[in-house]
Amino acid sequence: MLTTHPWDDDHFREECGVFGVYGHSESAALTALGLHALQHRGQEAAGIVAYDGEQFHAHRGLGLVGENFSSKDVIARLPGHSAIGHVRYATTGEVALRNVQPLFADFTFGGLAICHNGNLTNSYHLRNRLVRRGSIFQSTSDTEVIVHLIATSLKDTVEERMAEALRQVEGAYSLVALTQHGLIGVRDPLGIRPLVLGKLGDAYILASESCALDIIGATFVRDIDAGEMIAIGPGGIKSTKPFDNPHKRFCVFEYIYFARPDSVVDGVSVYEARKRIGMELARESAVPADIVIPVPDSGVPAAIGYAAECRLPFELGIVRNHYIGRTFIEPTDQIRHLGVKLKHNANRASIEGKRIVLVDDSIVRGTTSTKIVAMIRQAGAREVHMRISSPPTTHSCFYGIATPERAQLLASAMDVQTMAKHIGADSLAFVSIDGLYRALGQAKRDGKAPQFCDACFTGDYPVPLVDHDAGKVSTQLSLLAETV
Repeated sequence: MLTTHPWDDDHFREECGVFGVYGHSESAALTALGLHALQHRGQEAAGIVAYDGEQFHAHRGLGLVGENFSSKDVIARLPGHSAIGHVRYATTGEVALRNVQPLFADFTFGGLAICHNGNLTNSYHLRNRLVRRGSIFQSTSDTEVIVHLIATSLKDTVEERMAEALRQVEGAYSLVALTQHGLIGVRDPLGIRPLVLGKLGDAYILASESCALDIIGATFVRDIDAGEMIAIGPGGIKSTKPFDNPHKRFCVFEYIYFARPDSVVDGVSVYEARKRIGMELARESAVPADIVIPVPDSGVPAAIGYAAECRLPFELGIVRNHYIGRTFIEPTDQIRHLGVKLKHNANRASIEGKRIVLVDDSIVRGTTSTKIVAMIRQAGAREVHMRISSPPTTHSCFYGIATPERAQLLASAMDVQTMAKHIGADSLAFVSIDGLYRALGQAKRDGKAPQFCDACFTGDYPVPLVDHDAGKVSTQLSLLAETV
């Protein structure tokens, strides 16, 4: 049994999703449902910690939410009126139960559970400093660095300790913490990672995306602001801004790929944004064709926008199998190359003899694009033109998105014409960086103060890459092998 390569589907991978409930008798069950809605943000592991007024209860496991929290017995062992949960995706290093969040620790002020979406770019530096001072780490997660910084703080309140801890870190994060007193949510000073606030009756909800509010019938209240900390307790909500707040730089790839299309992120409908990007792509790089076909599922909204702008038929020329697991038998290289058909298959009746525009959201290493183009040709397409609803991905992400090293990114080594030849397409075009900004309501990218983090396209990293620039990694592999 061989595991499929993590980049076989040729997309970036989000690392985490967070969810929290305060003030509901079924907080753990609601959290499990919320995590189901955020499953696209992480499929490696899931965890929930609940508090019943006297003690904390936790359940964590490797695998999908449904594999860990479908049993009534599991939910029954998580009583309480408040809970937080986490889904995780990891593509490198050890996938171990000790890295599954939420993490929990006992402090002088009581217990605290914490989980976060993002990545700390100076965690290696901070971890070494803490170890030299006597801290003992139990995981390889950068989230535990935050736990130890809270523990070493001499401030009076939990919120003050957390603020002091986070002022020492660099990177992108949205985190949710649970204490005896309530729920705490924090978004990084640049607002790179998303976090929203909702309400369900008298209960408050924190979540990575608004789609997680919809699944439990909660009402969207607002986005947590960049650099904002909110504390939710018996007295209601307290909001503070403990950080210097420079120009906001929300991750633009949330609109292109990561967020669910039914979410509203920073006031923008993800679905509508993707359609507008597709329309902009058509205005920039239309080509004579017969039909527009999306690479499902992420290419669908952009393909709808492209087809509408070009007044071409939109067809589901590729059918996706949604039931493939993450591992399968690969006895030979020949069989492995057929693996793309486990996930995608061409609808020959829609393709044969036609000039096809294929729309996808990105090209990372080019592996899937090459196989998809070949598959469309084998189904009888006369021409195959690839259109991508993001600019060329030339740089790796260090802010919470699992990406290959830059040398493995196709666009970092090839120009567009060479890439087209490499994947076997008759033509290839990407939306421009200015076109992307126009689709999201900006006239163009202002190089002095761009609204989004677009480092994967431009190399403009808004947060210092402390560990990377020092030749270090942001996480450490442990000598301890854990069996789960």
